[in-house]
Amino acid sequence: MVSSVPFVDLRPQHDPIQPELEAAFQQLLSRGDFILGEALTKFEQDFSAACGVDHGIGVACGTDGLALGLQACGLGEGTSVLLPANTFVATLIGVLRTGATPILVDCDPDTGLIDLDAAANCIRPDTKAVVAVHLYGQMVSPSALFAFAEANDLMIFEDAAQAHLAEREGYRAGSLGKAAAFSFYPSKNLGALGDGGMVVTKDEAVAKKLRSLRNYGAPRKYFHTELGTNSRLDTFQAAVLGLKLPHLDGWNADRNRLAQRYDAAMAEFGALSPLENHSGEGHVYHLYIVRLAREIDRNTLQASLDEQGIQTGVHYPLPCHLQPAFRNLGYDLGDFPHAETLSQTIFSLPMYPGLLESQQDRVLEALRICLAQPALEQTA
Repeated sequence: MVSSVPFVDLRPQHDPIQPELEAAFQQLLSRGDFILGEALTKFEQDFSAACGVDHGIGVACGTDGLALGLQACGLGEGTSVLLPANTFVATLIGVLRTGATPILVDCDPDTGLIDLDAAANCIRPDTKAVVAVHLYGQMVSPSALFAFAEANDLMIFEDAAQAHLAEREGYRAGSLGKAAAFSFYPSKNLGALGDGGMVVTKDEAVAKKLRSLRNYGAPRKYFHTELGTNSRLDTFQAAVLGLKLPHLDGWNADRNRLAQRYDAAMAEFGALSPLENHSGEGHVYHLYIVRLAREIDRNTLQASLDEQGIQTGVHYPLPCHLQPAFRNLGYDLGDFPHAETLSQTIFSLPMYPGLLESQQDRVLEALRICLAQPALEQTA
């Protein structure tokens, strides 16, 4: 039987710390502080400090972090916000939930990150912010982002859902802008055992407003000053994340090491090439993305790899502007050619801490076998 390699496997992370996880659950049962409890306060402090900022506000999920974070920063009706078309739909949903108008822009074809030159051509009089999506584990260039924001008088908001403790040019993800949103979905670099998110910020006023917004708009109990919501990171999830946080640097280093092994092997595959890493060891590789030559049929390749026991993914097969839910924004096929090309030519290989080199070698051997099949070439 052919050995299989899963796309994501969380067991190598969880198995060594299972006794600690069970102990944390028992402690929480004993304390009974299930909502806004002690473990949440500690994790908010520890994670924000790891990002290099002063405040962390735990919320129910990464999408809430985007929406509430942008709202707390003053975005809403009458404003517009720049963001890349090449991102998960949560980024766009977060902007829309504030009432602000999203302005989509194309991406750099070599990294998949937002193209700031393209963004400069889309600025309107009501444009107040740019959402920098640190995609796949690599940050947008801080120096380029600072220069862009200063030249155009724009606020920076970071979508760091895929970039926990990523670094570039001496900065950590979450430390560049007015605020930043993180997701703790289980498969993220730092993942909970369910949904979870956080907004980090240097701005005390933003932090204060966020704590109110996540808790029914109440700065104190039974006193509601604005229309908030119920979006709080559970104390148990915070306890789990707090236990995992000390391991994160090591897990990220493991991802980067595995990516370098993939990169070295990709040189032999003329039909495949990785997206470019401009961050060195600061790239935390939430995903390892490979571009296919146009003559390779992606569906056939993925099916062939699956037969070999290799699971793969596509991030993302349909860009935001072509999703049926957002057609009312007025965008059409051809508006963002780089994002559209990537959506049709990239796929993701297994990448997670604890992926064995022998498993990675199985992935590479399966690629050699599958790429040698004539059936992979697309028909005209």
